[in-house]
Amino acid sequence: IVTAHHSLEDASVFPHLRRIEGAGPVIDRLTAEHRVIHDLLEALDRALVELVATPDGGVDRLRAVIDRFGGALRSHLVYEERELMHPLAQAGFY
Repeated sequence: IVTAHHSLEDASVFPHLRRIEGAGPVIDRLTAEHRVIHDLLEALDRALVELVATPDGGVDRLRAVIDRFGGALRSHLVYEERELMHPLAQAGFY
């Protein structure tokens, strides 16, 4: 769901928002964060596979990846909500 949401934003929403004055740096940051979150989802998948393969050895790695993913996603969502409210309204999304 996260990947689909970010793909939709990158392809359909962000190009419209780039037209709003001052939104470019915000869109650049959010796009970069999408890549980081994607990479963390991939790491989470690998950690889950590792956990299944070696249950005793993979728990700490899984916890570490979950913590990084959760922190990155929370930070991303807070920034996105705060910084995109005005550009979204200007572009007619609200």
